[in-house]
Amino acid sequence: MDALIIQILNGLDKGSAYALIALGLTLIFGTLGVVNFAHGALFMLGSFCAVTISRLFQISYVVIDETKTDFLGNPLKVKMPYVSDWFGPEVGAWIIDWSVPLSIIFAIPIMVLIGVTIERGLIKHFYKRPHADQILVTFGLAIVLQEIVKYFFGANPIPMPAPDAFKGSLDFGALIGMQSSSIIYPYWRLIYFAFAGVLITSVFCFLQFTTFGMVVRAGMADRETVGLLGINIDKRFTIMFGIAAAVAGLAGVMYTPINSPNYHMGMDFLVLSFVVVVVGGMGSLPGAVLAGFLLGILESFASTTWASNMLPGINQIIIYLVAIIVLLTRPRGLMGRKGVMEE
Repeated sequence: MDALIIQILNGLDKGSAYALIALGLTLIFGTLGVVNFAHGALFMLGSFCAVTISRLFQISYVVIDETKTDFLGNPLKVKMPYVSDWFGPEVGAWIIDWSVPLSIIFAIPIMVLIGVTIERGLIKHFYKRPHADQILVTFGLAIVLQEIVKYFFGANPIPMPAPDAFKGSLDFGALIGMQSSSIIYPYWRLIYFAFAGVLITSVFCFLQFTTFGMVVRAGMADRETVGLLGINIDKRFTIMFGIAAAVAGLAGVMYTPINSPNYHMGMDFLVLSFVVVVVGGMGSLPGAVLAGFLLGILESFASTTWASNMLPGINQIIIYLVAIIVLLTRPRGLMGRKGVMEE
């Protein structure tokens, strides 16, 4: 039972990242009809937003500390972060420690701006082009963004610690009434799962209960009719592209303490996320979320020792095997709609 719960938690952890990226992919495809192979790069850019904000918080100047001396008795030169100088040592230390969660505040407008710029500057010219053209141009864009990040940040992963308050592990077993220390799980991975749940719920509530969201959903179903009503649906879809970019970016920001940011992390998640979208059903937002968590849990169980001993390498191919089985039995995916990509 302990091992079962741990694998489910690991699956929910992975599934959260898959679901968030797949949700953004489905938003873009459902609104604009564009197969966006640059979406993984947006996840990567979000993680490097956190890296950049953390480095900005740590910009320092040198001061003489009379209370500290070297072996000759001379006062030492120490670095004083500007945030500590402006807000005081305690608040400054807190800001630096909580740089990852605080990066969310800055990442939202940055990622929306990046998304809108990409849509207006490039994607809009490919709306009526074949999906193959869309895949090629967005994949090329992903490579360009990847190389830009590599140039400025280097090729090595950049460690991004979680706040000190969440660096330890939770006695999850005792929390659910089991034996103490039977299930120990990192705090931040639970935080990430909770964050993903809040973000996914927020997106669905936005689409379901706001006028803007209702118009967008109507446009996804029948774009021409909505346009005939005098509504500028193209403008709303551009905003949705920005929102989808922000969702991917926020997923990347909060994932940095789990997986140190590196320039190729977007590509690592991209292929898996597209498999998630296809399994869930192209254009289906609930399908993308359901498939993300489902495949995350299956991948987690396939990574166990007994699974690897029975079928070596199964953890590397389990997602693709599931995709093949689902598409053979349900060609439109678990919750796909008729007519999507069937022309």
